Amino acid sequence: MSSAKAQEFTGWRAFLWPVHRHELRKLVPMLLILFLITIDYNILRTMKDTLVVATGKHSGAEVIPFIKVWVMFPGAVLMTYLFTRLSNRFKRETVFYLILGLFLAFFVLFVVALYPNREVIHPEGFANQLQAYLPPGLKGFVAMIRNWSFTTFYVMAELWSNIVLFLLFWGFANQITHLGEAKRFYAILGIATNFSGIFAGELAVTVSQLPYFDWIPYGAVAWDQQMLMMVVIVVICGLGAMAIYRWMHTHVIDEETGETVADSKGEVQGRMSMRDNFSYLLNSRYLLYIAVLVLAYNMIINLVEVPWKHQVKELYPNPSDFSLYMNRVMMTIGIIATITSFCMTGNIIRIFGWSFTAMLTPLLLLVTSVLFFSALFMKEHLHAIADSLLGMTPLSLVVFLGTLQNCISRGAKYTIYDATKEMAFVPLSQECKIKGKAAIDGVCSRMGKSGGSVVHQYLLFFSGSVVNALPYLASVLGAVLVVWMISVRALGIQFNALTDGKAEEKAPEPLEPALQPQ
Repeated sequence: MSSAKAQEFTGWRAFLWPVHRHELRKLVPMLLILFLITIDYNILRTMKDTLVVATGKHSGAEVIPFIKVWVMFPGAVLMTYLFTRLSNRFKRETVFYLILGLFLAFFVLFVVALYPNREVIHPEGFANQLQAYLPPGLKGFVAMIRNWSFTTFYVMAELWSNIVLFLLFWGFANQITHLGEAKRFYAILGIATNFSGIFAGELAVTVSQLPYFDWIPYGAVAWDQQMLMMVVIVVICGLGAMAIYRWMHTHVIDEETGETVADSKGEVQGRMSMRDNFSYLLNSRYLLYIAVLVLAYNMIINLVEVPWKHQVKELYPNPSDFSLYMNRVMMTIGIIATITSFCMTGNIIRIFGWSFTAMLTPLLLLVTSVLFFSALFMKEHLHAIADSLLGMTPLSLVVFLGTLQNCISRGAKYTIYDATKEMAFVPLSQECKIKGKAAIDGVCSRMGKSGGSVVHQYLLFFSGSVVNALPYLASVLGAVLVVWMISVRALGIQFNALTDGKAEEKAPEPLEPALQPQ
């Protein structure tokens, strides 16, 4: 959309809904697909945490770093490789169905076969022998092996965001959305993401409060049946996203734009490979700056996640209570992010620009992380303040501040961070978008979480507990935040240089990439 046309929106229309009527056929299906995919993302996120932290035998938050290094990162590389191979052989639309179908099939397999037979398939004897030989700091490593089916579920649920949400959906959105549309659409898409968090949270809270039903021939406790119901919801939403995606290809892309799926795929020069994807990444400072943003965010989230969930399990040791609390947190995140999207995100980008908006996320994480870690360090000395002034125990106060950090950081991610990160891809050629995005969203995000997990493993091995590792975690977190802010500033300079005067309706011709690897 040209600048002149963008000015047609005035008053509340420009503030809340800067969309032309003819653009609804493209935007509304995208909103619905994103809404359904992120409902699944939010439900799976709390389910995976409940399984490995509160349900698995001899398991706790200390298992998470080991899963993310020894299983998650190889899984991300494997799924990215699979996505690349499928993209070379099939149309974009077919790849969407194959990858999404694979995820849904696994979740069905888990509730039908793996979870009901966990006592048979989990190697209890071997895990007990292993624990006897290994130091206490490797308890999480043993729990990862002991509850291997829960570990596999955790990995598939975690990969949903990187593969289904970012590679499949956002890759598709970036291909069919022009720069002028992106500046107006992406904040609205962020609102759909946030509404899905509220909806999924309310839905999951309702399910988590259901009692055990004798007439349902599944499970022995309420949590077993609650998990079954949530997987059914995940499958229904996934199938709904497939149906809308198919409608969009037959009624919007092919008919309205005149572009076929094969044409879109053909804009990538040559066959995609992991080597080509990382070659684009390593030879372009622009893409490297985006990679640093992704690495830093995921590393910081992982560094804070383990001590926070460790405290939550202390407060809520029962799986149903743990799940209920995490679902309420998810709903709160959705509310915060929705208010932010309505009132701030799109307008901040339009008024203050990309650089200022992108810098807000690391600043918010800095402030909230300082509050959380300060409370953890002084936990034993908070009795008077927590009890007399706030009416809560020190543990409850620490959990509250950790929850506050999580809500604000996640809320920032679903609005400010995601919108600015995805906008950074828009000025690039189709080839740079696909190859760079596959490497960054498919692998670099996992590298960030794995990097944080490596730090956790190292500290757990030598310190023996999550609590003893806290001072060192805080130091690493501060260093990563500084690198993140430096990269935002450098990327903002290049982004502004690429987009000045180029926010028109037509996308740049793919024959001359908007950004050549340098």
